[in-house]
Amino acid sequence: MLQEKKVTFIGSGVMGQAMIAGLIEHDLIAPQNVIASDPIKSLGERLNEQYGVGHSTDNVAASQGADIVILAVKPQYLDPVLAELGGKLPSETLILSIVAGVPIDKISRHLKLETIVRVMPNTPARVGKGMSVWTATDAVNEAQREQVKAILGALGQEIFVEHEYFLDMATALCGSGPAYVFLFIEALIDAGVHMGFSRPIAQELVLQTVEGSVAFARAYPSHPAELRNMVTSPGGTTADALYQLEKGGMRAILSKAVFAAYQKSKALGSSES
Repeated sequence: MLQEKKVTFIGSGVMGQAMIAGLIEHDLIAPQNVIASDPIKSLGERLNEQYGVGHSTDNVAASQGADIVILAVKPQYLDPVLAELGGKLPSETLILSIVAGVPIDKISRHLKLETIVRVMPNTPARVGKGMSVWTATDAVNEAQREQVKAILGALGQEIFVEHEYFLDMATALCGSGPAYVFLFIEALIDAGVHMGFSRPIAQELVLQTVEGSVAFARAYPSHPAELRNMVTSPGGTTADALYQLEKGGMRAILSKAVFAAYQKSKALGSSES
């Protein structure tokens, strides 16, 4: 469904590169049908060497003839891009935005287009293990929705939501989520070093434990409390450790942290005009 489509990336940063890599490596689109547009010429040249895609420093020229234009710039750079492209794209062009915090209405008004998809991806997309949450306007037809699913599927898993406000929740839970996990991993490694392990050994122990725990949770889709009880013997070492975590308010502080991220995401979105 994508092989004959022409796709232009506006922005070739971390997520843009991850998406290009996923599309090419999964053989979803021919390299010659992809253009990466970025003000840093060397980024485009590097992508051309790696994947054979076209590259440009001119957003308008790069977008001409594109079936799908993917907005992959940082939020602070979006306004000039929208000003550049406004009124210069055909009405059937599908716009896919991964720009954090920018509502569909703003993109639609500035580009004078109705076919807009907004996505909240996360950084594990770089290794094909991403979680992308997305929504679309009513103008996006079924064929275009299938194209979006294929693009996001190359990054990991994708979930469609009916309303844009769910993207603020997704930002807090899975967009920022890797940072929470990395902090937890860091704290466990530091605890291992404090006990006497070398840092490389502590890191390997923790990473494999986290990876194995996720795999176990997927293989046995019970409530997390049941899985936790499988590890916890009455009066044992795990019970003592969990008591300290609950006493320290780990569950409550994590909930507060996620809600703070949610409130911030809503505030950023409402400040966009």
